[in-house]
Amino acid sequence: MTQFNDRFLKACRQEATDRPPVWFMRQAGRYQEKYRAIRKKHSLVEICKIPEVCAEVTLLPILQFGFDAAIVFSDIMIPLEPMGIDFEYKPGVGPVIHNPIKTEADVDKLKELDFGKDLQYTGESLGILKRELNVPCLGFVGAPFTLASYMLEGGPSKSYIQMKSFMYRETKAWHKLIDKLASNMANYLLYQVESGAMAVQIFDSWVGILSQADYREYVFPHMQKMVQEIKSRTDVPVVLFGTNSSHLLQDMKATGADVIGIDWKTDMAKAWESMNYEVAVQGNLDPTLLFADFDLIEKRAKAILDSMPDQPGFIFNLGHGILPKTPEENVRRLVNLVQGR
Repeated sequence: MTQFNDRFLKACRQEATDRPPVWFMRQAGRYQEKYRAIRKKHSLVEICKIPEVCAEVTLLPILQFGFDAAIVFSDIMIPLEPMGIDFEYKPGVGPVIHNPIKTEADVDKLKELDFGKDLQYTGESLGILKRELNVPCLGFVGAPFTLASYMLEGGPSKSYIQMKSFMYRETKAWHKLIDKLASNMANYLLYQVESGAMAVQIFDSWVGILSQADYREYVFPHMQKMVQEIKSRTDVPVVLFGTNSSHLLQDMKATGADVIGIDWKTDMAKAWESMNYEVAVQGNLDPTLLFADFDLIEKRAKAILDSMPDQPGFIFNLGHGILPKTPEENVRRLVNLVQGR
């Protein structure tokens, strides 16, 4: 059997590695021809819920590109369904929620997750992956703030008026909602660890719309509690990533996460220095650069690699998820570049 590749886990723990590990957010998905072939037979939700298909899709980019870590194929909305949220994925829009949260009574109605019953398929997928992978597999959830935003807005938003109005005007209900989400998502991550995940990532896709003051008042206590709940019951690394979050990095670090994901708009070396190298960092090539000629991709990737200090704890990734229609050959060549092949 091929030797287990633990570079990613070592980097998360800020231990020395012979080179930076590399994986990409959304590395399994629509840009891959083999994934699109599977999607002709199965919906997104079916792929998430059929363990054999989920494992097959998760493995695709590992087999195709040789990434140093896998991430279980799922979606941040999946655990909301058994909590009582009715949603569908609309092409070109994203998740649309049919029963958005409007009152404190709606928050009270949300069910607590029963993982062995409600989300058993994720556990089974991770069990298959643990047997088949020679790299670590990450489990993941959406962060409480991002999930709450979807639940209050009813889908993607540009203004976030519904969410912010609820946060400011129904503050007691807001904290109740975020606390419920933080507790359930922490337990869902722990279930994923029990099932075979060797690291976990929390995606806070919408958090950059908050000021630092609002983050500290309305979100940070719950994030800190969530991370500490995870860390009190497992020693697997916790990765926290938020988009447009350069103004929140100190607070994200203060949650206790082991790795902070840096988005592509931020100078990664300066961001790491600002956190005194006390956490590992992950990122941060602009995903749209993968549509450029490879000469430019190589130049920008090398600029990131060269800018990072000779300090354990750097994981090469994109500064957001890989995009549909990304040329697969560019992905292959970039991975090979980082791995020195």
